[in-house]
Amino acid sequence: MDAVRTAARRLRAEARAADERRLLVLAGGREVGYRGAAVACEPLADVVSLSECDPVGDRLPPRRADELLGTTHDAVVVDCHDACRPNAIGRAAGAVDGGGLLVLATPPLDDWPATRDGFDETLAVPPFDPADVAGRFRRRLVRTLRAHRGVAVVDVDEGRVEADGLTDPAPRLDAGTVAPPDDHAFPTAVYEACRTADQRDAVAACERLREPGTAVVVEADRGRGKSSAAGLAAAALVATGRDVLVTAPAYRNAAECFDRAAEALAALETLSDDRRTADSPELVAGEGRVRFREPEAAVDAAADVLVVDEAAALPVRRLESLLAVAPAACFATTVHGYEGAGRGFDVRFRDRLGAAREVTDVDLATPIRYAPADPVEVWLFRALMLDARPAVEPLIAGADPVEATYERLDPDALAADENRLREAFGLLVEAHYRTDPDDLARLLDAPNIAVRGLSVDGHLVSIALLAREGGLPAATRRAMYEGGRVRGNMLPDVLTSQLRDPEAAAPVGLRVMRIATHRAARSRGLGSALLSAVEAEFDSDGDGDASDDGGASDDDTGPGPVDYLCVGYGATPELLDFWRNGGYRTVHLSATRNDDSGEYSALMLRPLSPAGEALAERQVAWFRRRIGSVLADALDDADPDIVRGALAAAGGTVPLDLSAAEWRTVVGAAYGPGLYDAAPRPFRRLALRALLEGTALDADAERLLVRKVLQARPWDEAADDLGYVSRRSCMRALGDAYRPLVDRYGGDLAREEVDRYRD
Repeated sequence: MDAVRTAARRLRAEARAADERRLLVLAGGREVGYRGAAVACEPLADVVSLSECDPVGDRLPPRRADELLGTTHDAVVVDCHDACRPNAIGRAAGAVDGGGLLVLATPPLDDWPATRDGFDETLAVPPFDPADVAGRFRRRLVRTLRAHRGVAVVDVDEGRVEADGLTDPAPRLDAGTVAPPDDHAFPTAVYEACRTADQRDAVAACERLREPGTAVVVEADRGRGKSSAAGLAAAALVATGRDVLVTAPAYRNAAECFDRAAEALAALETLSDDRRTADSPELVAGEGRVRFREPEAAVDAAADVLVVDEAAALPVRRLESLLAVAPAACFATTVHGYEGAGRGFDVRFRDRLGAAREVTDVDLATPIRYAPADPVEVWLFRALMLDARPAVEPLIAGADPVEATYERLDPDALAADENRLREAFGLLVEAHYRTDPDDLARLLDAPNIAVRGLSVDGHLVSIALLAREGGLPAATRRAMYEGGRVRGNMLPDVLTSQLRDPEAAAPVGLRVMRIATHRAARSRGLGSALLSAVEAEFDSDGDGDASDDGGASDDDTGPGPVDYLCVGYGATPELLDFWRNGGYRTVHLSATRNDDSGEYSALMLRPLSPAGEALAERQVAWFRRRIGSVLADALDDADPDIVRGALAAAGGTVPLDLSAAEWRTVVGAAYGPGLYDAAPRPFRRLALRALLEGTALDADAERLLVRKVLQARPWDEAADDLGYVSRRSCMRALGDAYRPLVDRYGGDLAREEVDRYRD
């Protein structure tokens, strides 16, 4: 262990002198790697190990790596023998303080790409197994470890230092003091506590929180002091008597916020009580206070100002509910993150926040926990592509589907072309709220994934990740039907286990996991053109069923002909229209909201073969039969426009089977003194029929049919939700909405009844 001890000692000394971090790779056998990690970290007091075993320090299972968010440590050890999880590596690196060590215990680097592990098992979805997983991500990772500054590599089996990781950095200059802004409202002592000009600007922006109807969004990469800035601003607000509520995924994520708030209140000589207990952390300053509540409890609280730390780690739905807690709110969030919620905050929540509040944005760029140009951060951003970006806008200006080239993006070619890979992954990161570093490994290595794109002048303007599903053997299908879960087969799993179709996993499908178009080229038909090209490539041309041969391809570019294309996503009216226009039909709306998007999920299917047609027909028919009862129960709070879009995309019809008495009731409500409440059933049958068939009602009338009739909301609630001035006006509008439905669907009896009122 002498080589490890010497290398680690020199790395730590240089890291402390430069206020940077260093990375130590212990490559070799598992047990000797664990011993090396213990030796490397033996002088350090605060060490955490991401491991299922206990190599050194406090052990944290890798599946709980998100608990590192917002924390700092002298060293973090990542055990890469059982599983190399990109997200876990990112979270571990973000938790290492300046002067500290990130330690990776790995198999021998030359062997590592070909070594299958627990993460590979998550990529090998049925019918594939871990042997089918490629090692491209780890080959790339090994290249970056061997090429980057600040990375030491020790062969622990041989006791040999392959790279010392020393960079001989220039002495760090004192940044000096930070002057407060002109005409500041917060106390000078609060600004004197700021460590960078960026942090000062963030605190100054938080002065807006004294006004109701405002929000401040503080965005930064790890280690920029966003939590500290939020804590300083909270102290300034508390000192004026305000009640500040702080929430985060857990208190440990907000501990820095409270530490800086306590320091500032002490400097202001206003801190009267420090109640930072594990159960209910709170600081009191005269009439003001800052307290912590976990998100579930915070939504039921009330305060003058809300601070949400690690906001991107919270589901969108939770963020929306937190807006009601206080008239002013600060959201501190990571830009290039691995929080587990991807970019839900940026992609999904920001527009909703902007509609509800007057928003001030602040970006923090200068690191605080370590010096600028920290080599571990430089390595991390390249290895996990945290800063991946699509092509710059001038390169794709004027991109048009007619001039775009359809490409099969081979993973080997992507792994060998860094610029191309950055363009591809950058498109996914920019457009999709759930894209994270694990997806980079999935794109490069998962055997069920195919990547397709459109390019203009050699630059990608649109990209799709396609996942093979179905084609499962009879034994697996039986297990699914009996409650077994099969990873990576979303549509077959839902249709089989939830919707009770025992043969749904037999046809072979291709699920559009992600589709993204460059923001400068949207609304030009590129996404639709890409889907059409995908369909043309994988269409079986009606010559048989892809399930006959498992959908296997004759080359290595992905699956061959498939029985259907499908998609599952957090439903919005715009997305429902997009997929409906592409020929996809609704087969399911989830009964619960997606934690990340805050939306109900829609499953849609486009058949490409007779087997796909049979699957689509029976599932769409089953959707039409059951959706009415679901809307009156689990989906009774779904957005009416989402319901309208989902029903229109399902299409088809349902039988009316109304009795004479029911027709008289409907006609009476539409043309006379009859009442909906006397017999809701016929109204529901007519509403469902009309929305499925696309009867020419205006949008307001359709929303009323959804909210009042299909979702069975009380009159006053329906009137309020849809903007009617009174319950009576809402009732009149509903009667008016049924007149064209009576005229279209009513028979002789209905027409005779209408004539009675017209006479």
